[in-house]
Amino acid sequence: MRVSVFGIGYVGCVTAACLAREGHQVIGVDVDPIKVRALNEGRAPFFEPGLADLVAQVQAEGRLRATTDHADAVLNSDIALICVGTPTNSNGSIRMDFLKHVFTRISHELGFKKDYFVIALRSTVLPNALEEDLLPILKRHPGSEVGFAYNPEFLREGAALKDFHEAPWTIIGASDSRAGDAVASLYQNLTTPIVRTDPKTAALVKYFSNAFHALKVVFGNEVGSFCREMGVDGAEVMEIFCRDTKLNISHRYLKPGFAFGGSCLPKDLKALVCEAAKRGLNVPVLGAIRASNDAHLKSCIQMVAETGKRRIGLVGLSFKAGTDDLRESPAVELAERLIGKGFDVQIYEPSIAPGRLHGTNLDFIEKSIPHIWKLLATDLVQVLQQAEVVVVMQQVRPEDQDCFRAMKSEQICIDLARSLAAELVGGEYLSIDTPRRDAVLS
Repeated sequence: MRVSVFGIGYVGCVTAACLAREGHQVIGVDVDPIKVRALNEGRAPFFEPGLADLVAQVQAEGRLRATTDHADAVLNSDIALICVGTPTNSNGSIRMDFLKHVFTRISHELGFKKDYFVIALRSTVLPNALEEDLLPILKRHPGSEVGFAYNPEFLREGAALKDFHEAPWTIIGASDSRAGDAVASLYQNLTTPIVRTDPKTAALVKYFSNAFHALKVVFGNEVGSFCREMGVDGAEVMEIFCRDTKLNISHRYLKPGFAFGGSCLPKDLKALVCEAAKRGLNVPVLGAIRASNDAHLKSCIQMVAETGKRRIGLVGLSFKAGTDDLRESPAVELAERLIGKGFDVQIYEPSIAPGRLHGTNLDFIEKSIPHIWKLLATDLVQVLQQAEVVVVMQQVRPEDQDCFRAMKSEQICIDLARSLAAELVGGEYLSIDTPRRDAVLS
């Protein structure tokens, strides 16, 4: 199958590389010449474990190339996967201008194409956006044979390649069976079960999957905070809770830890709440998720402040380990607030370095923490030696865990990610669900 992937940001790049590995001829399309040049040189424009090697392999084998020319991509492919970003407006709704621009460009080129063509959208949008903003654009050239499908992605940063090939499902919400068959053929060599439905249902499955993941995060954190006040080990409570796989379904995210962040959960929650408000719907749980997450972040900051120490070492800055994505990272907000309160902060984040970030990711971090590059340390041991309090905000790499044994007894390790066993830490160990010393069971 000849495939064009519009938008070679994080999702688009992973999608393009994985489809090329499956034997498809893939063209990546983007307005950013830096990303296009990187792919054509066999380089991954983003950090993701295993992605650099995969891009180099499929580009060298002639199955992946990139272009800024929309006409080239449409005329030389049979199906287009749209992976363009849908950032958030100030009121929580999603911006549609990037998507509408791509749909308009593709629609124009379809006027010169006689063969049947399928457009599969992977960007996260609500059903009304499909019907009101995007699908009408495709009807501007009624003579063209065009099929449409909504094919949402469920890629977790840091595990995206594995998620592509071992996903719990591949959802295809197609306008007709022919379009659905075309999209399904992209995944025919995978063992992942394919779920066929309509586009609107597929769109809401994506949104409510992310909403539920976010709900699980704040639920686990609220359990941890409550247990801490009661003098109970919240991790043990949730470990027992998660043994029930018949009613509680899954243990993922249901553990006390740090606040959630990233480019999916906050954005999709805002969009759902915004849409509900426009329709006069009362969704108190969805509306309260971000408030609970923000309150949890404040309690994490308060834990640091209550130590009375001023030299703080932060371990992890991206929103999760294994990625360089800093946007909507709670770790960035925690660092920003500590710096604003006058704490002496040093940061260890192995996934980022000067010259490796660009675009919105770079703009975000330099606006949030203007002196970020002066605060960034390349040596974890150095951070651990100089800090009075070490705050762990993401999963610590196995090769780095032994470094914490060298902490001195007067140092404090606050493990917000529940990444370390207490016996691995030389200093005092605290976590968000560590029972308070003054907590009393009644």
